[in-house]
Amino acid sequence: MNQAVTRYDTASRYLHWLTAALLAAQFVVAWTMPDITRQTPAIGLVAWHLSLGVTILGLVAIRLMWTRVRRAPAQGVKSRLQALAAVAHKGIYALLVLVPVLGWINASSRGYGVSLLGVVPLPALVARGSSFGHSMGDVHSLLAYGLLGAIALHICGALYHHWVLRDGTLHKMLPVQKQPKPGAYQ
Repeated sequence: MNQAVTRYDTASRYLHWLTAALLAAQFVVAWTMPDITRQTPAIGLVAWHLSLGVTILGLVAIRLMWTRVRRAPAQGVKSRLQALAAVAHKGIYALLVLVPVLGWINASSRGYGVSLLGVVPLPALVARGSSFGHSMGDVHSLLAYGLLGAIALHICGALYHHWVLRDGTLHKMLPVQKQPKPGAYQ
């Protein structure tokens, strides 16, 4: 029996919202931590930023593996705009990998130790003092703003589905709310 999936599975929903919560925390930490200079130690908010970054990277890796084994809900007919949004969604995933990796490269060039959850030490990605690593810090910051913009568009798309198209797409990803009955939004 091959029934259509009407909602994302529990793991997908919780991985999505955990990623969103960690990203929100990461942006708050990033905006409140001190400017990083040559003398800035990797303590306090800087250490939190590093730890959150690699945690997000690990979580995204799990999400990407999970998307290979789970069935996504049926999407129906896609407009050109929705097809473009699907490409943008892949761009979000790319940024969710690229931004932390560039931050890790920059941290390595500064001699900062990077660890997963503050417990599992990770290897340096470039040598301490690497000019490439230092320049990746600027790219990291720039792409982080791009990620923030892409997330804002993602949220706008979800709200567009909910309030304009009224197609129940948002309910497919909400963590605990039950899927509305078919036709509830028509």
